[in-house]
Formats: sequence, structure tokens, C-alpha cells
Amino acid sequence: MEYVIIFISAIFVNNILLSQFLGICPFLGVSSKKSTAIGMSGAVCFVITLATVVTFLLNNYVLAPLKLEFLQTISFILVIAALVQSVEIILKKIAPSLYQALGIFLPLITTNCAVLGVALTVVTKQFDFSGTMQSLNLLEATVYAFATSLGYGLAMIIFSSLREHLALANVPKAFKGIPIALITAGILALAFMGFSGLV
Repeated sequence: MEYVIIFISAIFVNNILLSQFLGICPFLGVSSKKSTAIGMSGAVCFVITLATVVTFLLNNYVLAPLKLEFLQTISFILVIAALVQSVEIILKKIAPSLYQALGIFLPLITTNCAVLGVALTVVTKQFDFSGTMQSLNLLEATVYAFATSLGYGLAMIIFSSLREHLALANVPKAFKGIPIALITAGILALAFMGFSGLV
């Protein structure tokens, strides 16, 4: 049951884009077309999940035993950058078509604060299971990271669909472009607030 709570909470209740406001730059910059939003969502989903697993293991088996928790942020940034570079090199060799399809999305993920935010949240997050606060184990951390990245993708795809419709709408000149996108993002965030009592 804990995994279902983590899953629903990460996707809907505490959506990383619409509740925690992490990863806003790609949210606004890459969401003008649904195809690019889907590509970015897939790449972010893969990198967030993989980076969270690696940083969780690094924190619990290297930094914490050596009392080096103060190096979390810098070491996590280095791990994320190395993972993105490794994924980029591997995709270029193994699946050139997928590498071409992702294009600029992979390097953009290195600077996406959502990836670092999830990695840092996982090592500090505690859930209230049956009245006791517990830290996440590796499986719970992986489920949380995957669900968070799915929530990121869901918000990106919904927002890109709305922006495609807005491009065809008769929007006043002063609101064209980013202003109407920000208003739409605010309304979408309000819609996701409706899930707040779910878990």
C-alpha cells in the first residue's frame, strides 16, 4: 500500500512541476509542441530514475558512512552530469535514431533542477507509514523517482496540448506567447491542487 501512496502522491498531489515548481525552464521552453514535450518527458523520466538510484546508493554507502553529507549537492551534480554524458555516448553508439530524436533534450537535462531536486528529496524524504516516520529504502526511492518523473511528463504533455490549442486561439496581442502560457500554467496548477486531499 505504501508504494501506491508514494506513486499517487508523486504524480498528482505533489507534482514536481505544478506543486514544487522544479523544472520550470524546460516546462515553458520545450512545451510549445507536443512531440518535443513527449521527447523531453521520456528523457527526463529515464534520467531522473537512474540518477536517483545512483545518488541514493552514493549517499547511503559512501557519503553517510564517511560523514560527508555536506558534499551531497556537489557530488549529486557531478553524478547527474556524468550519467547524462554516459547516456548520450551510449545512445549515440547503440541507437543513433533515438539519439537524433532526443537531440538537444539530453544536454538540457543536465541543467534541469528537477533531476537534482528529486535526488536531494529522496535522501531526506520521510513518509508517515502506519504512524511512524521512516526514511525511504531503495525500492521506495526508485518508485518515488519514477512516479515523480511520470508526473513531470504528465504535466508537460497536458501543458503542451493546451499551448498547441492556444496557438490557434484568438488571444489578445498583449497575452500572446509566454504571458498566456504562464496564465495557463497557473490554471493547470490550480487544477492539480484538486488532488491535494487524495492521499
